[in-house]
Amino acid sequence: MRLRLSALTAAIATAVTGVLATAALAAVPPPTAGDLRSYNIGATYVSGVSSGGYMANQLHVAYSGVFQGAGIFSAGPYRCAQGDLATALNACMQTYMPRKTPAQLVSETRSLASSGAVDPVANLSGDPVYLYHGSNDQTVVRAVNDDLAAYYQSLGARVSYRKTTSGHAWVSPIGPVSCTSTASPFINNCGDDPPGQMLAHLFGAPVNAPASQLNGTLIQFDQNDYAVGGDASAISMGDEGFAYVPDDCANGAQCRLMVALHGCKQGYRYQSFGDKFMRYAYLNEYADTNDMIVLYPQAIPTTDLTNPNGCWNWWAYQGDTRYAQHGGTQIETILNMVEALTGSAPPPSPTPTPTLECVTASNYAHTTAGRAYALYGNTYANGSNEYLGLWNIYTTSSIRQTSPGHWVKC
Repeated sequence: MRLRLSALTAAIATAVTGVLATAALAAVPPPTAGDLRSYNIGATYVSGVSSGGYMANQLHVAYSGVFQGAGIFSAGPYRCAQGDLATALNACMQTYMPRKTPAQLVSETRSLASSGAVDPVANLSGDPVYLYHGSNDQTVVRAVNDDLAAYYQSLGARVSYRKTTSGHAWVSPIGPVSCTSTASPFINNCGDDPPGQMLAHLFGAPVNAPASQLNGTLIQFDQNDYAVGGDASAISMGDEGFAYVPDDCANGAQCRLMVALHGCKQGYRYQSFGDKFMRYAYLNEYADTNDMIVLYPQAIPTTDLTNPNGCWNWWAYQGDTRYAQHGGTQIETILNMVEALTGSAPPPSPTPTPTLECVTASNYAHTTAGRAYALYGNTYANGSNEYLGLWNIYTTSSIRQTSPGHWVKC
Protein backbone atom coordinates (compact mmCIF):
# COMPACT_ATOMS: atom_id res chain seq x y z
CA MET A 1 0.00 0.00 0.00
CA ARG A 2 1.39 3.35 -0.99
CA LEU A 3 2.06 6.02 1.62
CA ARG A 4 -0.89 8.44 1.78
CA LEU A 5 -1.19 12.10 2.75
CA SER A 6 -3.07 13.11 5.90
CA ALA A 7 -6.55 14.67 5.86
CA LEU A 8 -6.88 18.17 4.43
CA THR A 9 -7.20 21.16 6.72
CA ALA A 10 -9.78 23.92 6.49
CA ALA A 11 -7.08 26.17 5.07
CA ILE A 12 -7.38 24.43 1.71
CA ALA A 13 -10.98 25.50 1.20
CA THR A 14 -10.13 29.02 2.33
CA ALA A 15 -7.21 29.26 -0.08
CA VAL A 16 -9.25 28.03 -3.04
CA THR A 17 -12.16 30.36 -2.25
CA GLY A 18 -9.78 33.27 -2.20
CA VAL A 19 -8.96 32.98 -5.90
CA LEU A 20 -12.58 33.43 -7.06
CA ALA A 21 -12.43 37.18 -7.00
CA THR A 22 -9.70 37.10 -9.64
CA ALA A 23 -10.93 34.18 -11.78
CA ALA A 24 -10.50 35.11 -15.42
CA LEU A 25 -10.57 33.32 -18.74
CA ALA A 26 -7.05 32.67 -20.00
CA ALA A 27 -7.10 32.01 -23.73
CA VAL A 28 -6.07 28.51 -24.73
CA PRO A 29 -2.94 28.75 -26.89
CA PRO A 30 -3.29 27.51 -30.47
CA PRO A 31 -2.25 23.86 -30.72
CA THR A 32 1.27 22.95 -31.79
CA ALA A 33 1.72 19.66 -33.62
CA GLY A 34 4.03 17.27 -31.81
CA ASP A 35 4.48 13.93 -30.09
CA LEU A 36 4.10 12.92 -26.47
CA ARG A 37 7.55 12.75 -24.88
CA SER A 38 8.59 11.83 -21.37
CA TYR A 39 8.65 14.44 -18.60
CA ASN A 40 9.69 14.41 -14.95
CA ILE A 41 6.37 13.19 -13.56
CA GLY A 42 6.05 12.70 -9.81
CA ALA A 43 2.38 11.65 -9.56
CA THR A 44 -0.50 10.87 -11.91
CA TYR A 45 -4.20 11.60 -11.44
CA VAL A 46 -7.36 11.30 -13.51
CA SER A 47 -10.53 13.38 -13.69
CA GLY A 48 -13.64 13.50 -15.81
CA VAL A 49 -17.30 14.40 -16.15
CA SER A 50 -20.28 12.21 -17.04
CA SER A 51 -19.01 9.44 -19.37
CA GLY A 52 -15.56 10.87 -18.72
CA GLY A 53 -16.28 10.50 -15.01
CA TYR A 54 -17.18 6.86 -15.51
CA MET A 55 -13.98 6.35 -17.52
CA ALA A 56 -11.94 8.18 -14.87
CA ASN A 57 -13.25 5.74 -12.27
CA GLN A 58 -12.50 2.78 -14.56
CA LEU A 59 -8.93 3.96 -15.12
CA HIS A 60 -8.41 4.57 -11.40
CA VAL A 61 -9.68 1.12 -10.44
CA ALA A 62 -8.09 -0.84 -13.30
CA TYR A 63 -4.70 0.85 -12.88
CA SER A 64 -4.65 2.00 -9.26
CA GLY A 65 -0.91 1.39 -9.30
CA VAL A 66 -0.61 4.19 -11.88
CA PHE A 67 -3.24 6.72 -10.76
CA GLN A 68 -2.89 8.17 -7.25
CA GLY A 69 -6.36 9.71 -7.12
CA ALA A 70 -9.44 10.73 -9.09
CA GLY A 71 -11.77 13.70 -9.49
CA ILE A 72 -15.21 12.78 -10.82
CA PHE A 73 -18.14 15.01 -11.76
CA SER A 74 -21.55 13.39 -12.13
CA ALA A 75 -21.00 9.66 -12.63
CA GLY A 76 -21.77 6.36 -10.98
CA PRO A 77 -19.79 3.45 -9.56
CA TYR A 78 -17.42 1.02 -11.24
CA ARG A 79 -19.10 -1.48 -13.58
CA CYS A 80 -22.54 -0.07 -12.81
CA ALA A 81 -23.71 -0.74 -16.38
CA GLN A 82 -22.57 -4.38 -16.32
CA GLY A 83 -21.76 -4.12 -20.03
CA ASP A 84 -25.36 -3.37 -21.00
CA LEU A 85 -26.73 -0.21 -22.64
CA ALA A 86 -30.22 -0.52 -21.16
CA THR A 87 -28.75 -0.82 -17.67
CA ALA A 88 -26.49 2.17 -18.34
CA LEU A 89 -29.43 4.34 -19.38
CA ASN A 90 -32.06 3.17 -16.92
CA ALA A 91 -30.10 2.18 -13.81
CA CYS A 92 -26.83 4.13 -13.94
CA MET A 93 -28.14 7.48 -15.16
CA GLN A 94 -31.78 7.24 -14.13
CA THR A 95 -33.08 4.75 -11.58
CA TYR A 96 -35.98 3.16 -13.44
CA MET A 97 -34.30 -0.26 -13.29
CA PRO A 98 -32.62 -1.96 -10.33
CA ARG A 99 -28.83 -1.78 -10.21
CA LYS A 100 -26.15 -3.60 -8.30
CA THR A 101 -25.38 -2.18 -4.88
CA PRO A 102 -22.01 -0.62 -4.05
CA ALA A 103 -21.27 -3.67 -1.89
CA GLN A 104 -21.90 -6.01 -4.82
CA LEU A 105 -19.70 -3.90 -7.10
CA VAL A 106 -16.93 -3.86 -4.50
CA SER A 107 -17.15 -7.66 -4.38
CA GLU A 108 -16.88 -7.81 -8.18
CA THR A 109 -13.87 -5.50 -8.06
CA ARG A 110 -12.12 -7.71 -5.52
CA SER A 111 -12.77 -10.76 -7.70
CA LEU A 112 -11.35 -8.99 -10.75
CA ALA A 113 -8.29 -7.96 -8.74
CA SER A 114 -7.74 -11.52 -7.51
CA SER A 115 -7.71 -12.72 -11.12
CA GLY A 116 -5.32 -9.96 -12.21
CA ALA A 117 -7.90 -8.22 -14.40
CA VAL A 118 -7.44 -4.99 -12.38
CA ASP A 119 -4.70 -3.80 -10.04
CA PRO A 120 -4.83 -4.78 -6.33
CA VAL A 121 -7.67 -2.99 -4.53
CA ALA A 122 -5.32 -2.27 -1.62
CA ASN A 123 -3.91 0.53 -3.79
CA LEU A 124 -7.20 2.40 -3.49
CA SER A 125 -7.11 2.55 0.30
CA GLY A 126 -6.16 6.10 1.27
CA ASP A 127 -6.37 7.43 -2.27
CA PRO A 128 -7.88 10.94 -2.50
CA VAL A 129 -11.13 11.03 -4.46
CA TYR A 130 -13.08 14.22 -5.18
CA LEU A 131 -16.73 13.84 -6.20
CA TYR A 132 -19.12 16.52 -7.42
CA HIS A 133 -22.86 16.42 -8.09
CA GLY A 134 -25.66 18.95 -8.49
CA SER A 135 -29.26 18.59 -7.38
CA ASN A 136 -30.48 19.91 -10.76
CA ASP A 137 -28.64 17.15 -12.60
CA GLN A 138 -31.37 14.97 -14.08
CA THR A 139 -28.97 13.21 -16.48
CA VAL A 140 -27.12 11.25 -13.80
CA VAL A 141 -29.29 11.44 -10.70
CA ARG A 142 -28.01 11.93 -7.13
CA ALA A 143 -28.66 8.33 -6.01
CA VAL A 144 -26.26 7.02 -8.65
CA ASN A 145 -23.56 9.50 -7.67
CA ASP A 146 -24.10 8.56 -4.01
CA ASP A 147 -23.37 4.95 -4.97
CA LEU A 148 -20.00 6.05 -6.36
CA ALA A 149 -19.18 7.70 -3.03
CA ALA A 150 -20.22 4.58 -1.11
CA TYR A 151 -18.19 2.38 -3.47
CA TYR A 152 -15.00 4.35 -2.93
CA GLN A 153 -15.56 4.65 0.82
CA SER A 154 -15.96 0.87 1.08
CA LEU A 155 -12.52 0.50 -0.46
CA GLY A 156 -10.94 2.95 1.99
CA ALA A 157 -10.51 5.95 -0.30
CA ARG A 158 -10.45 9.47 1.20
CA VAL A 159 -13.62 10.86 -0.36
CA SER A 160 -14.50 14.56 -0.55
CA TYR A 161 -18.07 14.83 -1.85
CA ARG A 162 -19.28 18.26 -2.99
CA LYS A 163 -23.05 18.65 -3.48
CA THR A 164 -24.50 21.83 -5.01
CA THR A 165 -27.49 22.95 -7.10
CA SER A 166 -25.74 22.60 -10.46
CA GLY A 167 -27.07 20.91 -13.55
CA HIS A 168 -25.29 18.09 -15.38
CA ALA A 169 -21.88 19.60 -16.03
CA TRP A 170 -18.24 20.09 -15.21
CA VAL A 171 -18.30 23.16 -12.94
CA SER A 172 -15.74 25.94 -13.25
CA PRO A 173 -15.46 29.60 -12.19
CA ILE A 174 -15.20 30.51 -15.88
CA GLY A 175 -17.95 28.19 -17.11
CA PRO A 176 -20.28 29.89 -19.62
CA VAL A 177 -23.49 28.13 -18.47
CA SER A 178 -25.55 29.21 -15.45
CA CYS A 179 -25.25 26.97 -12.41
CA THR A 180 -28.58 25.14 -12.42
CA SER A 181 -28.82 24.60 -16.19
CA THR A 182 -27.97 21.55 -18.25
CA ALA A 183 -26.90 22.90 -21.64
CA SER A 184 -23.94 22.83 -24.02
CA PRO A 185 -21.03 23.16 -23.49
CA PHE A 186 -21.95 21.54 -20.14
CA ILE A 187 -19.46 23.63 -18.18
CA ASN A 188 -21.31 25.60 -15.50
CA ASN A 189 -20.47 28.49 -13.20
CA CYS A 190 -21.81 28.17 -9.65
CA GLY A 191 -19.76 30.94 -8.09
CA ASP A 192 -17.16 28.63 -6.59
CA ASP A 193 -14.05 26.81 -7.79
CA PRO A 194 -14.47 23.02 -7.92
CA PRO A 195 -11.31 22.47 -10.04
CA GLY A 196 -9.23 24.21 -7.39
CA GLN A 197 -10.99 22.29 -4.62
CA MET A 198 -10.44 19.04 -6.50
CA LEU A 199 -6.73 19.66 -7.01
CA ALA A 200 -6.22 20.69 -3.38
CA HIS A 201 -7.87 17.47 -2.21
CA LEU A 202 -5.93 15.30 -4.66
CA PHE A 203 -2.60 16.95 -3.90
CA GLY A 204 -3.21 17.04 -0.15
CA ALA A 205 -2.23 20.70 0.19
CA PRO A 206 -3.47 24.16 -0.80
CA VAL A 207 -2.82 24.96 -4.44
CA ASN A 208 -1.21 28.09 -5.81
CA ALA A 209 -3.57 30.67 -7.32
CA PRO A 210 -4.33 30.00 -11.00
CA ALA A 211 -2.58 31.91 -13.76
CA SER A 212 -4.39 34.77 -15.46
CA GLN A 213 -2.38 34.21 -18.65
CA LEU A 214 -1.13 30.84 -19.87
CA ASN A 215 2.58 30.37 -20.55
CA GLY A 216 2.60 26.74 -21.68
CA THR A 217 2.16 24.87 -24.94
CA LEU A 218 -0.90 22.97 -26.12
CA ILE A 219 0.49 19.98 -27.97
CA GLN A 220 -1.71 18.31 -30.56
CA PHE A 221 -0.65 14.70 -31.08
CA ASP A 222 -1.81 11.77 -33.17
CA GLN A 223 -3.88 9.39 -31.05
CA ASN A 224 -3.44 6.67 -33.68
CA ASP A 225 0.16 6.32 -32.45
CA TYR A 226 -1.14 5.16 -29.07
CA ALA A 227 -4.40 3.46 -30.02
CA VAL A 228 -4.77 -0.27 -29.54
CA GLY A 229 -4.68 -1.67 -33.07
CA GLY A 230 -3.26 1.56 -34.48
CA ASP A 231 -6.65 2.99 -35.51
CA ALA A 232 -8.17 5.41 -33.01
CA SER A 233 -11.43 5.73 -34.93
CA ALA A 234 -11.99 1.97 -34.63
CA ILE A 235 -12.36 2.41 -30.86
CA SER A 236 -14.40 5.63 -31.06
CA MET A 237 -11.44 7.93 -30.42
CA GLY A 238 -10.35 10.87 -32.57
CA ASP A 239 -7.23 11.28 -34.65
CA GLU A 240 -6.05 14.15 -32.46
CA GLY A 241 -5.48 14.36 -28.74
CA PHE A 242 -4.04 17.25 -26.73
CA ALA A 243 -1.66 17.85 -23.85
CA TYR A 244 -1.12 21.18 -22.10
CA VAL A 245 2.51 21.43 -20.96
CA PRO A 246 3.60 24.40 -18.79
CA ASP A 247 7.01 25.87 -19.53
CA ASP A 248 8.44 24.70 -16.20
CA CYS A 249 7.47 21.11 -16.96
CA ALA A 250 8.97 21.34 -20.45
CA ASN A 251 12.21 22.59 -18.88
CA GLY A 252 12.64 19.66 -16.50
CA ALA A 253 10.77 20.59 -13.32
CA GLN A 254 9.08 17.71 -11.51
CA CYS A 255 5.41 17.90 -12.40
CA ARG A 256 2.18 16.08 -11.79
CA LEU A 257 0.12 14.62 -14.63
CA MET A 258 -3.66 15.05 -14.81
CA VAL A 259 -5.65 13.04 -17.35
CA ALA A 260 -8.82 15.10 -18.01
CA LEU A 261 -11.70 13.33 -19.73
CA HIS A 262 -14.51 15.26 -21.38
CA GLY A 263 -18.09 14.04 -21.28
CA CYS A 264 -20.55 13.13 -24.02
CA LYS A 265 -21.03 15.87 -26.63
CA GLN A 266 -17.84 17.59 -25.39
CA GLY A 267 -15.18 16.08 -27.65
CA TYR A 268 -13.05 18.22 -29.94
CA ARG A 269 -14.63 16.63 -33.04
CA TYR A 270 -18.20 16.53 -31.77
CA GLN A 271 -20.01 18.79 -34.25
CA SER A 272 -18.38 22.23 -33.77
CA PHE A 273 -17.49 21.82 -30.09
CA GLY A 274 -13.76 22.36 -30.61
CA ASP A 275 -11.58 23.34 -27.64
CA LYS A 276 -14.36 24.40 -25.25
CA PHE A 277 -13.61 21.74 -22.64
CA MET A 278 -9.91 22.63 -22.62
CA ARG A 279 -10.81 26.33 -22.59
CA TYR A 280 -13.32 26.38 -19.73
CA ALA A 281 -12.35 23.45 -17.47
CA TYR A 282 -9.98 25.75 -15.51
CA LEU A 283 -7.23 23.16 -15.36
CA ASN A 284 -4.61 24.82 -17.57
CA GLU A 285 -4.66 27.90 -15.33
CA TYR A 286 -3.80 25.76 -12.31
CA ALA A 287 -1.34 23.72 -14.36
CA ASP A 288 0.88 26.74 -14.98
CA THR A 289 1.18 27.67 -11.30
CA ASN A 290 1.23 24.17 -9.81
CA ASP A 291 3.57 22.30 -12.17
CA MET A 292 0.97 20.02 -13.74
CA ILE A 293 0.68 18.64 -17.26
CA VAL A 294 -2.91 18.10 -18.45
CA LEU A 295 -3.60 15.31 -20.93
CA TYR A 296 -6.84 15.67 -22.89
CA PRO A 297 -7.64 12.39 -24.72
CA GLN A 298 -10.48 12.65 -27.22
CA ALA A 299 -13.44 10.40 -27.94
CA ILE A 300 -15.51 10.79 -31.12
CA PRO A 301 -19.02 9.83 -32.19
CA THR A 302 -19.60 6.76 -34.30
CA THR A 303 -21.55 7.08 -37.54
CA ASP A 304 -24.16 4.61 -36.30
CA LEU A 305 -26.17 4.28 -33.09
CA THR A 306 -23.31 2.67 -31.17
CA ASN A 307 -21.94 5.91 -29.72
CA PRO A 308 -23.53 8.89 -31.52
CA ASN A 309 -22.62 11.42 -28.80
CA GLY A 310 -18.91 10.70 -28.55
CA CYS A 311 -19.08 9.24 -25.04
CA TRP A 312 -16.34 7.24 -23.36
CA ASN A 313 -16.95 3.52 -23.15
CA TRP A 314 -18.57 2.61 -19.86
CA TRP A 315 -21.16 0.10 -21.12
CA ALA A 316 -19.10 -2.22 -23.41
CA TYR A 317 -19.97 -0.64 -26.73
CA GLN A 318 -18.44 -2.10 -29.89
CA GLY A 319 -18.31 -5.44 -28.13
CA ASP A 320 -15.40 -4.47 -25.84
CA THR A 321 -16.28 -6.67 -22.88
CA ARG A 322 -13.06 -5.63 -21.09
CA TYR A 323 -14.01 -1.95 -21.27
CA ALA A 324 -13.48 -1.42 -17.50
CA GLN A 325 -10.38 -3.52 -16.89
CA HIS A 326 -6.94 -4.42 -18.19
CA GLY A 327 -7.20 -4.97 -21.93
CA GLY A 328 -10.04 -2.51 -22.52
CA THR A 329 -9.18 -0.77 -25.76
CA GLN A 330 -9.79 2.81 -24.61
CA ILE A 331 -8.23 2.17 -21.20
CA GLU A 332 -5.07 0.73 -22.76
CA THR A 333 -4.89 3.53 -25.32
CA ILE A 334 -5.03 6.20 -22.62
CA LEU A 335 -2.51 4.25 -20.57
CA ASN A 336 -0.16 4.22 -23.57
CA MET A 337 -0.36 8.03 -23.60
CA VAL A 338 0.31 8.19 -19.85
CA GLU A 339 3.30 5.89 -20.17
CA ALA A 340 4.72 8.02 -22.98
CA LEU A 341 4.47 11.14 -20.79
CA THR A 342 5.85 9.51 -17.65
CA GLY A 343 8.62 7.62 -19.42
CA SER A 344 7.50 4.33 -17.88
CA ALA A 345 7.34 2.72 -21.31
CA PRO A 346 8.44 3.70 -24.82
CA PRO A 347 5.80 5.25 -27.09
CA PRO A 348 3.84 2.45 -28.72
CA SER A 349 4.48 1.43 -32.31
CA PRO A 350 1.30 -0.37 -33.32
CA THR A 351 1.87 -3.19 -35.77
CA PRO A 352 -1.45 -4.39 -37.16
CA THR A 353 -1.57 -8.08 -37.88
CA PRO A 354 -4.05 -8.63 -40.72
CA THR A 355 -6.03 -11.83 -40.86
CA LEU A 356 -6.60 -12.31 -44.57
CA GLU A 357 -8.78 -15.38 -44.20
CA CYS A 358 -12.50 -14.74 -44.17
CA VAL A 359 -14.46 -16.18 -41.27
CA THR A 360 -17.97 -17.25 -42.24
CA ALA A 361 -20.38 -17.93 -39.40
CA SER A 362 -23.77 -17.00 -38.04
CA ASN A 363 -24.03 -13.50 -36.69
CA TYR A 364 -24.74 -14.99 -33.28
CA ALA A 365 -21.45 -16.94 -33.48
CA HIS A 366 -19.55 -13.82 -34.55
CA THR A 367 -20.73 -11.96 -31.44
CA THR A 368 -19.96 -14.79 -29.04
CA ALA A 369 -16.46 -15.08 -30.54
CA GLY A 370 -15.81 -11.36 -30.12
CA ARG A 371 -15.72 -10.56 -33.85
CA ALA A 372 -18.94 -8.52 -33.80
CA TYR A 373 -21.48 -7.04 -31.44
CA ALA A 374 -25.27 -6.88 -31.33
CA LEU A 375 -27.32 -3.71 -30.98
CA TYR A 376 -31.11 -3.45 -31.13
CA GLY A 377 -31.38 -6.83 -32.85
CA ASN A 378 -28.78 -6.07 -35.51
CA THR A 379 -25.16 -7.15 -35.83
CA TYR A 380 -22.12 -4.95 -36.48
CA ALA A 381 -18.47 -5.85 -37.05
CA ASN A 382 -16.14 -4.88 -34.21
CA GLY A 383 -13.90 -1.97 -35.09
CA SER A 384 -15.39 -1.02 -38.46
CA ASN A 385 -19.02 -1.05 -37.24
CA GLU A 386 -20.09 -2.41 -40.64
CA TYR A 387 -23.64 -3.73 -40.68
CA LEU A 388 -23.79 -7.53 -40.94
CA GLY A 389 -27.52 -8.15 -40.75
CA LEU A 390 -29.92 -9.44 -38.13
CA TRP A 391 -28.57 -10.93 -34.92
CA ASN A 392 -29.62 -14.58 -34.86
CA ILE A 393 -28.33 -18.08 -35.51
CA TYR A 394 -29.69 -18.15 -39.07
CA THR A 395 -28.17 -15.04 -40.66
CA THR A 396 -24.57 -15.63 -41.74
CA SER A 397 -21.85 -13.22 -42.80
CA SER A 398 -18.20 -13.34 -43.82
CA ILE A 399 -15.70 -11.02 -42.17
CA ARG A 400 -11.93 -10.76 -41.81
CA GLN A 401 -9.62 -9.05 -39.32
CA THR A 402 -7.48 -6.22 -40.72
CA SER A 403 -5.88 -5.23 -37.40
CA PRO A 404 -6.33 -6.37 -33.80
CA GLY A 405 -10.00 -5.96 -32.90
CA HIS A 406 -10.92 -4.48 -36.32
CA TRP A 407 -13.16 -6.63 -38.52
CA VAL A 408 -14.53 -5.81 -41.98
CA LYS A 409 -16.75 -7.52 -44.50
CA CYS A 410 -15.04 -9.80 -46.98
